[in-house]
Amino acid sequence: MPLDIIVLAAGQGKRMRSRLPKVLHPLAGRPLLAHVLQSAQALKPRKIVVVHGHGAERVRAAFTEANVEWVLQEEQLGTGHAVQQALPHVSPDADVLILYGDVPLVSSSTLQRLARAGVEGVAVLTAELGDPAGYGRIVRDRSGRVARIAEQKDGSPQELMIREINAGFMAMSARRLSGWLGRLTNRNAQKEYYLTDVVSLAVAEGIPVNAVKVDDAREVAGVNSKRELAELERRYQAMQAQRLLDAGVTLADPARIDVRGELACGQDVAIDVNCVFEGRVSLGDGVRVGPNCVLRNCAIAADTEVLAFSHLEDSEVGARCRLGPYARLRPGTFLAEDVHVGNFVEVKASRIGKGSKANHLTYIGDAEVGSGVNVGAGTITCNYDGAAKHRTIIEDDCFIGSDATLVAPLRIARGSYIGAGSTINKDTPAGQLTVARARQVSIPSWKPPKKKV
Repeated sequence: MPLDIIVLAAGQGKRMRSRLPKVLHPLAGRPLLAHVLQSAQALKPRKIVVVHGHGAERVRAAFTEANVEWVLQEEQLGTGHAVQQALPHVSPDADVLILYGDVPLVSSSTLQRLARAGVEGVAVLTAELGDPAGYGRIVRDRSGRVARIAEQKDGSPQELMIREINAGFMAMSARRLSGWLGRLTNRNAQKEYYLTDVVSLAVAEGIPVNAVKVDDAREVAGVNSKRELAELERRYQAMQAQRLLDAGVTLADPARIDVRGELACGQDVAIDVNCVFEGRVSLGDGVRVGPNCVLRNCAIAADTEVLAFSHLEDSEVGARCRLGPYARLRPGTFLAEDVHVGNFVEVKASRIGKGSKANHLTYIGDAEVGSGVNVGAGTITCNYDGAAKHRTIIEDDCFIGSDATLVAPLRIARGSYIGAGSTINKDTPAGQLTVARARQVSIPSWKPPKKKV
């Protein structure tokens, strides 16, 4: 049968102490709900229905491109009530998987196991915890079969000693789910409609209930506070570090790396401490990244070195380049092979050709820089006139002296030399020295002013 997935994401998350809806709090740079949807989509379901409530408009706005159906739970009357709101959007002939939007580390392989276990009856996801406080307990009969789930506020002292907990995820057929939801009551300590009561109803009808236990309880850990969110962040980053180490990446300290997106590495890549990778980043063979760097949506080719405290965003870097320390590549930057971009150099929406260098204190914006160009310290391209951006073109083999001001639109012809301290606002001829400075004057009779006593 086809698979439909329901994701419960309506909770306010009071213990987060934030105006932001709980499922929008970021883990590894993405909302909690995004992680759950990614795992769900890997199962290729026919439909994903997301039940949302608190901060509904903000939640929908954060997922405008997600292929999901939104269902509003205006009153939060419990998990059973939430699933009731979603059921009209589920096909009667479907198998149903019920997930939670604040449990971000659950894997698609675990969800696949759960879905298969629910085909013949009801499947619940469970875990063993040293401290199960706050979770519903899996109550088994004398034969070891699941009999029911006792919620924390309703369990007896003996039941609350059980360490096997209900992770909340369930799988079953839509037809069975529909019949059981109509029989739920709110006769409990919280006056809510518990989805977990479905287990008791299934047992009463002789329908088998299968417990699918995860090996690592952290996979099904939910987020109810900033402390729990921080703990899961460290768990996620530890998983990413282990993946990189297993792939042969050298990490100076696996506990000090943050991957907030997708990081792909070639052979012999080395990453120093406190580096952050956001969006999609690829590092070619032999790339070295120094400490305290931030790379966002970048492709770095082989044998390039990114030195300490550099910030690269939406850029493409060729092989054997040397960047930093304290270099900044802004969106739209393309560097060819063997380019040097040094300390306190900023490049934006520009292409720099093979073997060119800008080693110190320079701004290159909206420019085309050829190959073999040397850009001296303190040089800036004046690309903005207050209303529009203009481009500067520096052809091959030019030498730009220190403290040059290049006023766009402008073309520096091939082989040009620009004298230090020049302000250039006209195109230059090829192969010539161009100097544009105010005349230097010394006044021998000048005396410095004196303060009045």
